[in-house]
Amino acid sequence: MITNIHPTAHISPSATIADGAEIGPNVIVGDHSSIGAGTRVMANAVIGPWTQIGENNVIHFGAIVGHDPQDFGYKGEESWTIVGNGNVIREYVTIHRGNRPGTKTMIGSNNLFMAHSHVAHNCELGSNIILVNGALLAGHVVVEDRVIISGNSVVHQFCRIGTFAMMRGLSRSSRDVPPFCIMDDTHTVKALNLVGLKRNGFDQSRIRALKNAFKLLFLSGLNMQNALAEVERSLHITDDVRYLIDFIKSAKRGVCFGRGLIVDVEDKE
Repeated sequence: MITNIHPTAHISPSATIADGAEIGPNVIVGDHSSIGAGTRVMANAVIGPWTQIGENNVIHFGAIVGHDPQDFGYKGEESWTIVGNGNVIREYVTIHRGNRPGTKTMIGSNNLFMAHSHVAHNCELGSNIILVNGALLAGHVVVEDRVIISGNSVVHQFCRIGTFAMMRGLSRSSRDVPPFCIMDDTHTVKALNLVGLKRNGFDQSRIRALKNAFKLLFLSGLNMQNALAEVERSLHITDDVRYLIDFIKSAKRGVCFGRGLIVDVEDKE
């Protein structure tokens, strides 16, 4: 394979560009960074120092990956951005590296970051995630696999977004977003993400168990501690339900509440 580097690109002598990568016009690749085979970096994108990008990613015009964190405490120390394989990073996305020496911002594989979305320092993102245009993640946010964060949604620092969750457009959360749910407005659980679960192969028995748990946790009127106890006492605990319970119990910022939950509102397939 032939590596295609445009003559106007600025590549640090300490950077590593793998065979088969493509580097477009006016791209900047910083010190001690690496770009994997098959990755395409389009015009005017910036790859910051200490950034490791895997294979077969597409980084669009003007995106910035691995630049300095927006943190007054950061003084230019070595910190990292690690990006997996097969990600699509659209126009003017910003992904910042860790804010303290030796720390990392971690991105998995096969994610889609739409235009102007932002991943702040020390975030940890899994795989098969979609950040829609203008979605903003503050520092130290954890996003598990197969999450959708819709347009112009915002997530407070140190929050977690559980697997298969969906945040609707313009929503905002300063609490952990439980797995398998649809969240709307201000950290409010609105529904079980039935469409998303079905599209990802959840059968009726798995969905039924989650529905029963969600009714107790978010619709019963019980406080969360009592609702968790009731779920564990009265329901069949599948692996999915156990994951949901453990996620809620491990929350350090609290979890989204269930005002107005209608568990079948998204069941249109």
